[in-house]
Amino acid sequence: MKHPFACSASSQPLTILLVALSLFRVAVSEDGFCAVPSIVKGTPNSESRPLYWKVTNPTLAPSHLQDLPGFTRSVYRTDHALITPESQVFSPLPDWTNTLAAYLITPAMGSHFVMYLAKMQENSRSGLPPSDIERFICVVQGTVSLAMSSKSQRLMVDSYAYLSPNVEHSLSADAPATLVVIERRYASLDGHVAEVIVGSTDKQPLLETPGEVFELRKLLPTSVAYDFNIHIMDFQPGEFLNVKEVHYNQHGLLLLEGQGIYRLGNSWYPVQAGDAIWMAPFVPQWYAALGKTRSRYLLYKDVNRNPL
Repeated sequence: MKHPFACSASSQPLTILLVALSLFRVAVSEDGFCAVPSIVKGTPNSESRPLYWKVTNPTLAPSHLQDLPGFTRSVYRTDHALITPESQVFSPLPDWTNTLAAYLITPAMGSHFVMYLAKMQENSRSGLPPSDIERFICVVQGTVSLAMSSKSQRLMVDSYAYLSPNVEHSLSADAPATLVVIERRYASLDGHVAEVIVGSTDKQPLLETPGEVFELRKLLPTSVAYDFNIHIMDFQPGEFLNVKEVHYNQHGLLLLEGQGIYRLGNSWYPVQAGDAIWMAPFVPQWYAALGKTRSRYLLYKDVNRNPL
């Protein structure tokens, strides 16, 4: 049974959260932070907006920061980072054509993987990752074509693909499309081979989450051939993580829908769709969903390998 947020938290965390929530409400309107106008004139209402609309149309866009010089919600610490849309910097993506990218997580932070947004324009085409690098892509806007071994298939919003290391492939777009891309050097195991996976989030089954109320889907197989997985986690307003996690795994997160409060270390951050988070090993982490709509985030997690 899913319990209401206000009735489930213990008194001390609840007090902290109520203070954070009161501050959060000051900053947030129904559409997002700071009550700024939408960056797209004549945008459809919430009922007709496409899935993950907020990732590519964030409330806080550079054009709306003219009266807030120097403002950003982005934060970088040695054990975590919050990278928000107003501080994303796009530049041409090496080896891709007609594509701009904003790197959100890289080894310069301390991660062992990269995560970036790739904005493909008309007649764009991807390049291959370096040797022995595995790649995961998820479409958050538009449609792309994935070509492998003379076969091609179209991937729409919420479709994804895992491309094994050294697999020949290309992604192309005839019209603007946006991908979230995760890449890392594959940690191989003798006798195990990671296969190419192509799928859609809505086709993945809900998994049991004992002691938790959120809904969980895993996009990759849990077999040991795969050294990371991608979780899609859904929270209804007022729902929150029961476990206050501290573990050896790294995380990369992109908030696809909704808004809430994320604890990272000893800091509490208001977050919304379009925000990216990096979590180093053993940083305390926790999330609560706020607002009026579902929160959904995509979460990278390294798995199936001995930390040594």
